Amino acid sequence: MQIYLVGGAVRDQLLGREVHEQDWVVVGAEPQDLLRLGYSQVGNDFPVFLHPDSKEEYALARKERKTAPGYTGFNFDTASNVTLEEDLLRRDLTINAMARDAAGEVIDPYGGRLDLDARLLRHVSPAFAEDPVRILRIARFAARYHHLGFTVADETQQLMQSMVAAGEVNHLVAERVWKECSRALDEQDAEVFFTVLRDCGALKIIMPEIDALFGVPQRAEYHPEIDTGIHTLMSLQQACLLSTARDVRFATLLHDLGKAETPAELLPRHHQHEIRSLPLIKQFCARLAVPNDLRDLALGVAEFHTHCHRAFELTPKALLKLFNRLDVLRRPQKLAAFCLCCEADARGRTGFEGRDYPQGEYLQRAFAACKTVDTQALITQGFEGAALGEAIAAQRLAQLKIFKAQHLRSLA
Repeated sequence: MQIYLVGGAVRDQLLGREVHEQDWVVVGAEPQDLLRLGYSQVGNDFPVFLHPDSKEEYALARKERKTAPGYTGFNFDTASNVTLEEDLLRRDLTINAMARDAAGEVIDPYGGRLDLDARLLRHVSPAFAEDPVRILRIARFAARYHHLGFTVADETQQLMQSMVAAGEVNHLVAERVWKECSRALDEQDAEVFFTVLRDCGALKIIMPEIDALFGVPQRAEYHPEIDTGIHTLMSLQQACLLSTARDVRFATLLHDLGKAETPAELLPRHHQHEIRSLPLIKQFCARLAVPNDLRDLALGVAEFHTHCHRAFELTPKALLKLFNRLDVLRRPQKLAAFCLCCEADARGRTGFEGRDYPQGEYLQRAFAACKTVDTQALITQGFEGAALGEAIAAQRLAQLKIFKAQHLRSLA
């Protein structure tokens, strides 16, 4: 029995990156061999075992054979005569098909180190085409390693396009799409994930609401980049610079979906695109089972981001209405996230990337003025029920009037 470190740990060691988890492959063993050593078996598709002490995953070396469409249609062979090279051959990318033995030597039968040096994401074998999840994974790796200069190899790009044309992507289940998408949103260049999916044609199938934005024109005086899809990815790029929070990045990604449904006679203007975005966001989130907190922030940003852009023009009454509609009086932490999304939108335009965005700070100061209202004091005074709600609203409005007046005096 031989044990090898495989996959991402080897790749990241060679790149000089921090290794967060280690996976191992066991060659020349049967399940009972590991069970006798105290490993516990998990997984139904093929034998995977947890180390008795480290709890790291140890998988028996395996071969696989495609038996049906989609990413679950495989039969696995984990016999003890399966070699390390056969196990590595079934992996997705050459940079993930390397192993390290007990002596620390790297075993690289498919040119992974050369592709690391060339900064290429290249498939190991034609078997890549048998699993559509690999399209999502290569897009995620492209986002993760974009800052290091990695790109998708031409032949892999062509293979991905042929997979889309063959209908393999249609078999992806929503939960797996969201899993890969959410992980991609955590990368520092998350926008690359969507670019790679669009380049191979997969975005149109799994996220048609985003794909529909490309080619939709906007007014050049406000959007020098013109194309709404380009603006969306530029905004996401800015969101990644402003925040590591997944909800901020997700809401920014979806903030302009309604522009794809602007009547042709209105273009390049997008009157009421905010409202048109809402059913599309709900549709997107329902289909991919997006968590409710991410959906709710996305809905708020889509509907009210232009209010934030015009924050200095809003009356005290309009400010209070905005805070109520965003539900930040009950969930105050949501306002900072909302403002970051709006700032990303404002900066996600050609030539505007470095512009200041004082509107966000202004909204948060206005909200702080609202929060000075002492609700408990009103209760002590005898207010209750509807009367208490009216009294709180009146005092909040009064505080916003004071805030607005002070702001105007500071400009005089």
